[in-house]
Amino acid sequence: MTARSVSSPAPPGRLASLDAFRGLAIAGMILVNNPGSWSHVYAPLLHAPWHGATPTDLIFPFFLFGVGVSMSFSFSSRTARGGSRRDLWRHVAVRALIIYGLGLFMAAYPRFDFGTVRLVGVLARIGMVYLVAGTLVLFLSRRAVFAVMLALLAGYGALMSWIPVPGFGAGDLSPEGNLAAHLDRLLLGVHMWSGGGGVYDPEGLLSTVPAIASTLAGLFAGDFLRSLDGGPSGAGEAARPTGHGTIACLRMLMTGLALVLAGLVWDRFFPINKPLWTSSYVAYTTGWALVTLAALYWLIDVSGRRGWARPLVVYGMNAITVFVASGLVAKTLVLWRVPDGSGATTSMYNLVYETAFASWAGPLNGSLAFAAATVLFWLAVLWVMYARRIFIKV
Repeated sequence: MTARSVSSPAPPGRLASLDAFRGLAIAGMILVNNPGSWSHVYAPLLHAPWHGATPTDLIFPFFLFGVGVSMSFSFSSRTARGGSRRDLWRHVAVRALIIYGLGLFMAAYPRFDFGTVRLVGVLARIGMVYLVAGTLVLFLSRRAVFAVMLALLAGYGALMSWIPVPGFGAGDLSPEGNLAAHLDRLLLGVHMWSGGGGVYDPEGLLSTVPAIASTLAGLFAGDFLRSLDGGPSGAGEAARPTGHGTIACLRMLMTGLALVLAGLVWDRFFPINKPLWTSSYVAYTTGWALVTLAALYWLIDVSGRRGWARPLVVYGMNAITVFVASGLVAKTLVLWRVPDGSGATTSMYNLVYETAFASWAGPLNGSLAFAAATVLFWLAVLWVMYARRIFIKV
């Protein structure tokens, strides 16, 4: 993990839409992860109870899709600078370990009880997916990678539908009866997500397999964007789009909508489900990711309207950093006990919510205002880093 400075806060050749896309995903994560009270949250800012998808369920697959887009640019750039396949793989492995290690640190903080610490999670999944996807991209042809991506989705669907779970049979997609949850209970035991009651983990082991396909789909989107201008000058960079930019955006838009439709059709046979990361969920969320990236690419890089997107770009330039920092700060505030004025104690997190937000906006809107204020607070921190050209590369 390193901090680097650049000669300009916004390099003219950088694909700003990709930074904005990444920033949109991270800002969304912070928004939905930090309500003032989990008892008062608008439905679109919550995950679907089980099957189905809300806007919140798009956030994590958007980020993984963005990882794939960035991978296309960064690998091409490093290869152009003379990097060998062995050097690239070493970079992938080290980066994956760092990301996984940050996730483990966040899960263990502040007690560091490794006897029960959660071994999987958002950052753990990003690290594992990046390692596998990066290895595939480095050692296989694009045609082979595409075949593997399809095989992962088809194979995962077959496993979840045909392999019986003791006591539940085959094809049971309930929280407790599905194959992925069964394997997590066997392999992870007490090292699972506490919110699932020890029954399932939304970032479990088997469900990470189709998440690899979400990243590989982003890879092919990145390849398409690179092909428009003859390749980038650096990670996430490309020359200013030519007159073909609008046509390219339409192609991405139509492909994205087709994938959304495919996901909805597939949902009838293998339901869209974020905790299980079902194959239909991959198709559906990849479709919306393509639609969103196409819109951002047209607005920012083709039309040149960059000013409005600066906050998203600021978030995107230090994405992992702000995710880790915001999570650790929120956890600290929850564990920090203070007097509540009635002789009892409450968390500093709750005290701020109650006094600074719920007191004037009410429980529900106050909870939303707290989350929005959290996003703005971290935007201010990141803006200072951006102005000082501090970008921490993980």
